[in-house]
Amino acid sequence: MTMLEARDLHKRYTVEKQTVNVLSGASLSVQAGESVAIVGVSGAGKSTLLHILGGLDQPDSGSVTLGGRDLYAASSRMRARIRGREIGFVFQSYHLLPELDVAENVMLPAMNRLCYEGDPAQRHERAMQLLEAVGLRDRAHHTPLELSGGEQQRAAVARALMNDPRLILADEPTGNLDAQTGGRVVEALFELSRHAERTLVIVTHDEALAAQCDRAVRIDGGAIA
Repeated sequence: MTMLEARDLHKRYTVEKQTVNVLSGASLSVQAGESVAIVGVSGAGKSTLLHILGGLDQPDSGSVTLGGRDLYAASSRMRARIRGREIGFVFQSYHLLPELDVAENVMLPAMNRLCYEGDPAQRHERAMQLLEAVGLRDRAHHTPLELSGGEQQRAAVARALMNDPRLILADEPTGNLDAQTGGRVVEALFELSRHAERTLVIVTHDEALAAQCDRAVRIDGGAIA
């Protein structure tokens, strides 16, 4: 079954009165449970494509369907609800809130009642189970600043899984980490997504990481080559 499908995506930005065409007819189909790496040179449009796939950045034209629903035909409120319930994000910069402890950061996606239906006790137990899975249960009540970069990224992986999304989008998840630390993060990401049979799309420069996916696609000239 096709989980995610992008058709003929176009996206341009205007920078200092110059128009930059980032995507020029990019199309991609991803099957349920599949892991796909998106690779390409810096500036090729990988992150822009990922943000559009996740409903974070609207294309100038083209469509994105998730589970058969057109993200950009939906209202902004419905798109936010789909994004919160069905998509988990892992970014290169961990985006953990320093004023919250690690468990609270993991629970953040579930704070919106539109995105999570469990009660507070269930929410906390879910967060603790995910922290256990990424090896951070004993750091649950530490602040992000008390964690190493690799630990922060593993916490971000746990946060991405909090609402049990069908689709996980990761943008250079090991970009700020050394090879050994990045390996632990990748192991946690793949283990959790495969265990839950989730669909995984990763933007990466790391050839070793791309090789671990079911397949890799290359973006070139604003389109999937």
